[in-house]
Amino acid sequence: MFDPVQLRSFLTVAQTLSFTQAAHRLGLRQSTVSQHVRRLEEAAGVRLFARDTHSVDLTEDGEAMLGFARTILEANERAAGFFTGTRPRGRVRFGVSEDFVLTRLPEILEGFRREHPEVELELTVELSGTLHQRLAAGQLDLCLAKRYGADGPGRLVWRDKLVWIGSERLRLDPQRPVPLIAFPAPGITRARALDVLERHGRSWRVACTSASLSGLVAAARAGLGVMAHAQGLIPAGLVRLPARAAALPELGGVDFVLLHGRRRSPAQPAADALAAAILAGGDRLHRSL
Repeated sequence: MFDPVQLRSFLTVAQTLSFTQAAHRLGLRQSTVSQHVRRLEEAAGVRLFARDTHSVDLTEDGEAMLGFARTILEANERAAGFFTGTRPRGRVRFGVSEDFVLTRLPEILEGFRREHPEVELELTVELSGTLHQRLAAGQLDLCLAKRYGADGPGRLVWRDKLVWIGSERLRLDPQRPVPLIAFPAPGITRARALDVLERHGRSWRVACTSASLSGLVAAARAGLGVMAHAQGLIPAGLVRLPARAAALPELGGVDFVLLHGRRRSPAQPAADALAAAILAGGDRLHRSL
């Protein structure tokens, strides 16, 4: 038997690839999270993580354990809800960043609707910057988006790195302005890309602007230019561009977080249940379709 507490710690480490971040998200000590993972590895008889002083990565057995952990924890939640009679209900206004259009988020939402049929989901897909604004205005109960800076508000789902991507055939001239493919303002990724280019004295021009990720991907596949994007969410048909070869500056990290709206709204229990489902299935969010 695998302990659900140990499985939850394992899943959180797998999503954040950090024992420190996992402990912070779970409200536990780092040593406790490490102990949970170690005991789970002992119970399974395999190593789930390859780790050193600088990085944490899932092993092949760890990848396999992800599916089992989700299934066991979801079953545990269903049983708890059934016998305690505390199944949430009501309407949740859920905002999702455009970044997740091409990921497996629909699988998570489908599972949530199946387990919580009394909850009505109202989905809004927008730029992260717009979602922050709508949440602050009381127009959303929960949103999944990038956050402003590593110290901003929100519950960490996972941490990634922003990279330059484009067509494999694209060749940039270091002496000419960077042809930029970007979301319109107030896109957080757009703001980061422009700020980094300006700070490094690299000239640029806007080659394509679209509020739709599909539109940006089409432009990038056509070789119109480069776009800044999360490394774990690179769409099919595009590749990470070597920054040095194209004289492009490093873009730094990015955090994807869950942010709650007004805490005492009637939708709070249902929003909390949805947040728990997203956190449990967070590893599926940085796996493209």
